[in-house]
Amino acid sequence: MKNEGLIYRISGPVVTAIDMKAAMYDVVRVGTEGLMGEVIELHGDKAVIQVYEDTSGIRPGEIVINTGETLSVSLGPGLLTQIYDGIQRPLPTLEKEMGVFLTRGVDADAFDLEKIWTFEPQVSVGDTIVGGQVVGHVQETDTIVHKIMAVPGAGGVVKSIESGDFNVTQTICTFEDGSDMQMMQKWPVRTPRPYQQKYPPVIPLITGMRILDFLFPLAKGGAAGIPGPFGSGKTVTQQSLAKYSDAQLVVYIGCGERGNEMTEVLDEFPHLIDPNTGKPLMERTVMIANTSNMPVAAREASVYTGITIAEYYRDMGYDVALMADSTSRWAEAMREISSRLEEMPGEEGYPAYLSTRIAEFYERAGRVETLNGEDGSITVIGAVSPPGGDISEPVSQGTLRIVKVFWGLDAGLARQRHFPAINWLNSYSLYPQSLDQWFRDNIAQDFPEIRTELSGLLQIESELQEIVQLVGSDALPVDQQLTLEVARMIREYFLQQNGFHEVDAYCDINLQYKMAKAILAFQESAKSAMASGSQLGDVVNVPSRSDLMRGRLNKGYIDTIDDMVKTMLAEIAATVEEN
Repeated sequence: MKNEGLIYRISGPVVTAIDMKAAMYDVVRVGTEGLMGEVIELHGDKAVIQVYEDTSGIRPGEIVINTGETLSVSLGPGLLTQIYDGIQRPLPTLEKEMGVFLTRGVDADAFDLEKIWTFEPQVSVGDTIVGGQVVGHVQETDTIVHKIMAVPGAGGVVKSIESGDFNVTQTICTFEDGSDMQMMQKWPVRTPRPYQQKYPPVIPLITGMRILDFLFPLAKGGAAGIPGPFGSGKTVTQQSLAKYSDAQLVVYIGCGERGNEMTEVLDEFPHLIDPNTGKPLMERTVMIANTSNMPVAAREASVYTGITIAEYYRDMGYDVALMADSTSRWAEAMREISSRLEEMPGEEGYPAYLSTRIAEFYERAGRVETLNGEDGSITVIGAVSPPGGDISEPVSQGTLRIVKVFWGLDAGLARQRHFPAINWLNSYSLYPQSLDQWFRDNIAQDFPEIRTELSGLLQIESELQEIVQLVGSDALPVDQQLTLEVARMIREYFLQQNGFHEVDAYCDINLQYKMAKAILAFQESAKSAMASGSQLGDVVNVPSRSDLMRGRLNKGYIDTIDDMVKTMLAEIAATVEEN
């Protein structure tokens, strides 16, 4: 096969080469600078290539070299703590070599190939190894043990295996058929890594955010969409999820976001402390930074790079949370490349296969039994940035058809300084039915009923607010005025949460349940007192109710809340005697 061709035509990031034999998705080097690209269409001896770097200055007639490999990522010890671009080039390493602006055509190893790791075998000579099986361990960071696995589809009978210090390219194990294995492996990004079976979504991802855990829970291995307009808090919500959710590893993909916003993330993440371990959060994080001014084709690749790294850690038996911010920019990259290819446009100019690509991405989420018999999961949380906040556009609709959780951010709530600005009337989760048994077994038997009651009160409040806007709250019957007060308590005490407060940023799921019960206890006690002659104003303004609501900002609140509720109920009962 001839592995060289010539540039025939250039259209932005899309280059056509002639006189070259290639297969679909072959990685090629384009032009005298060796720009990295990938074959995406074949027409006889013409190959259409999407180039992952800026194509300014290259000319027809320059050489194109086919590497014969598909776009793959390097997997092995050293991935964690790294910051990559969309095609897995380590940005800090390149910055040391050439400053803040990357030279075109430059390449670098995904991680340090010479770094020495201490390898501890988990198999012995004579054992039969199958693809995906763990053969040994490496302590990658203080908190994460990296399991060295045989490549899926490889394996054999172990002829020799050694413990000791190795770099990722040295042989650690040989097989009787003459093959060997190293700690590093490569995997094509567009091919999902195999597993034995996918489990039903019956375990929740605990996030520490009350509105998410209580009203709109997400299952481990599930998929969620966070659509929202500019400034509504998508990035902060995803950072809170990365920091506080009970996933063991985080893969954060900054896909096409503004440079200044991505800079903020890159500056803040290395300084975040993991609340579970007290170590830097980066010790269990891989970041992929691909800003909106970087080459558009690399933006399209960054999502696949991220999900492949997530699958690799899932195969070790870890729970991985993948944040994609934002999938709208990924779709825009597809639209630009599609128009350069002169494909027939679909709705709003997006390619006709947009929904298929979105589905393929989210389908790689899941809680699975891995090839080595362990349980691992990838939970995908994709931010969507619809123009003008209009979720009727194709990317939002394509996402909503696939994901089972919709956390709809609301610019109106953000303007009112209500954070997280998730609209409780527009959002939904399709997981509660399958998660309810877990909540009954692990939190409380009546957990699902409490959730339903809170949701119902918020729905009633929405209906009553329409009347209030016309005639004022004083015109309502006293029982409906009480409902408005209880709903306000749900909003201000329960749903509002300060993501930057040292105590309120994370709320234990058991405390969430106690807080919800406290609200309903207030409602029942108030109804009873008012039926016995108490005035609404007296009931609502008991001092201990304010103490209860402010107390959530204090350490040790979970230990004091029960006593606070008792005091509040006693004070409400006392209003009857006063009257």
